[in-house]
Amino acid sequence: MARVVVVGAGIVGAASAYRLAERGLEVLLLEKEATFARGSTGRSAAGVRVQFSEPLNVLLSYHSILEYRGIPEAAYRPTGYLFLVPEGLAEAQEEALRVQKALGVPVEKLSLAEAQKKVPFREEGLAYATFGPMDGTIDPYGATAHYLREARRLGAEVRFSEAFLSARREGGLWRVETAKGRYEAPYLLLSAGAWTGEVGRRLGLEIPIYPVRRMVFATAPVPFPHAFPLTIDLATGFYFRSEGPRLLFGRSNPKEPPGFREGMDWGWLSPTLEAGLARFPILEGLSLDRRASWWGYYEVTPDHNPILGFVEEGLLVAAGFSGHGVQQAAMVGRLMAEEVAFGQAQSLDIGPFRLSRFREGRPLRERGIV
Repeated sequence: MARVVVVGAGIVGAASAYRLAERGLEVLLLEKEATFARGSTGRSAAGVRVQFSEPLNVLLSYHSILEYRGIPEAAYRPTGYLFLVPEGLAEAQEEALRVQKALGVPVEKLSLAEAQKKVPFREEGLAYATFGPMDGTIDPYGATAHYLREARRLGAEVRFSEAFLSARREGGLWRVETAKGRYEAPYLLLSAGAWTGEVGRRLGLEIPIYPVRRMVFATAPVPFPHAFPLTIDLATGFYFRSEGPRLLFGRSNPKEPPGFREGMDWGWLSPTLEAGLARFPILEGLSLDRRASWWGYYEVTPDHNPILGFVEEGLLVAAGFSGHGVQQAAMVGRLMAEEVAFGQAQSLDIGPFRLSRFREGRPLRERGIV
């Protein structure tokens, strides 16, 4: 009998399975797809950053980045994140910067002239910039593969092409049913990304996590040398960064309805480019590579922060990261293992991100959502 059944083999589920097995627990990981990292993990833009306004987000990312840089398969690259701060957000970003510095993470405030040395841009309407030298990118697929390999080495069982159908709590155990079998465990961890809300409904539980489609556009190889950090114009939410010979860019569509809508929304390309060209003239004349562009899902909660930890007896959730699961998964895996092993996370206080905040009308506001 498995002591913990984990649902979902994205990076969060894989990291959790590894850390649970490391605690000496028997772990069964169930994944509906034929292999791992087929959802939001595999379609991530791969960024990692500590530049958040909510302290717990800062710490989840900081400790995860520290772990990723020691995992060769994660291929961590500290290329940095550059935030261009408009005058209207200057005060709020100053407060976020104070939070980050108080927590000891490396973030710098730059003048616009200093920021221009990293990325050329039009300065109209901007107050200053912030730069996180620890921020950068990882290989989400490689990191997930590492966690699954380590979990298996410690005795965890991983079953692909086995979708979770239902579960009920009976006699202190979760009795889990799939199309291929039935399993029992005292603990059930839902880390199914954008599908977590649907999995919760199969348990008769309302978990406010829903999918929202996002686009990542890619240029053709650029005809000039470049090594741009991930740069975000906070006035519009437009971002871009170097990726090999190409540039990746995007912008969240605030009117995108929730739901499992599939495929590229090419109609969103024009508004995205309009926002980008207004700030970054270097983008003018570049060609788009439609075959290199892709789409994926954000797993969104009402306040754009994750739901972590126990939600009822024996049932845990680690999902709802709103685009930040890859950058926080390493630490989340440790915390979920602590929840099970000790009854409560020890390394960080995850109280602000428990499901109860929604039930009690206490949502949090994270300003660093892109």
